[in-house]
Amino acid sequence: MPLSSTINNVQPFTGIVTWIDYWNADSIETTAGNTQLEFKYVKYSEIVSQEDQYDWTAVETILDAAASRGNQAIIRFYYTYPADTRGGVPDYILNTTGYNGVTANSEGSPTKFPDWSSTELQEFTLEFYTAFAERYDDDPRLAFLQVGFGLWAEYHIYDGPNTLGAQFPSKGYQAQFIKHLANAFQNLRWSISKDAGSSDYSDIATTDALQNVVFGLFDDSFMHQTHDQYNRDMLLALRYEPRYEVAPIGGEFSYYSDFDQEHVLDEAGMYGRTVEELSEQYHVSYMIGNDQPDYQTDARIKAVGMAMGYKFNVTAFSVSPTAAEVTIENTGIAPIYYDAYPAVNGVRSETSLKGLLPGVSRTFSINAGGSNPSLTIESDRLVAGQVIEYSANLP
Repeated sequence: MPLSSTINNVQPFTGIVTWIDYWNADSIETTAGNTQLEFKYVKYSEIVSQEDQYDWTAVETILDAAASRGNQAIIRFYYTYPADTRGGVPDYILNTTGYNGVTANSEGSPTKFPDWSSTELQEFTLEFYTAFAERYDDDPRLAFLQVGFGLWAEYHIYDGPNTLGAQFPSKGYQAQFIKHLANAFQNLRWSISKDAGSSDYSDIATTDALQNVVFGLFDDSFMHQTHDQYNRDMLLALRYEPRYEVAPIGGEFSYYSDFDQEHVLDEAGMYGRTVEELSEQYHVSYMIGNDQPDYQTDARIKAVGMAMGYKFNVTAFSVSPTAAEVTIENTGIAPIYYDAYPAVNGVRSETSLKGLLPGVSRTFSINAGGSNPSLTIESDRLVAGQVIEYSANLP
């Protein structure tokens, strides 16, 4: 069956990510197809103040804002953020007898650090994600969740008081946390920082039971000058390959220097490699690049976004009056992590594209055909306006 189609936009769940807080009328954000994802930090205390009382208004506002623009959100909850003297611990825990959070300098500013010796804080954190999963595990407005501890929830405290079991959770509690999330979330893909690969903070890298949990990774200094040293060591420690086969690799472009932000998307690259090359090496699906409109054209930002994640190409399509068969190859650099189904005239295949690896093809049978078949890729994980495209050039 002749079929012609092109991929013209960044695909859902992939590409350069903007910050919801900085959304404006920039054309990179207002022109459909340039971006698909928006990011937001959220304090736990924005959701919970009193014990067992959850107010999800802040999350709903984020998800609705992104969805209204035909995008999906990535959220990261945190307790500690440099210069935040309140922190993200709920009021009822702060007022618990024996709770001893501390204020100390981080990045030159007074910063509130939690007390991880508190059983109330430990129990609340687990209960929080149980409640979050019950509400949002299948919500198409939410693409991915990022989790962690320490500064920015990036699994480190490189500046400030840093004692396991005090300002940072103990390794034993971290193991409990990882296992808890594995049970809480059945569908939503969640990720931890590549810094969790450091034995200074965690035993995840050396514990097979934790390594075998399905979680993704985020690299918060992607493309910096010595990325092939510490960053690579951490990504290797957490087995980014084959981890990427089941969960996304993402992160944020390096803020180590102004130069990094200014040149990270240069077509000629920086530090001897291009962003496309490093993205392919680590099978990147998305990368936060909120400042890139200051330095790059919309066309360049879109092109880099289109080079990330999955990309589907139809290599064969045959149709009878009542059935169809289609073969699809993933020509991208990562799989799609949610169910997506080839469909003819709205009738879906029973087999999903989820997990189809780069360079691999899969053939799908569909119980619909006819003389003028319409082939689409459908997913219940999309918001209004999102479309999974495919390429095809079948004579």
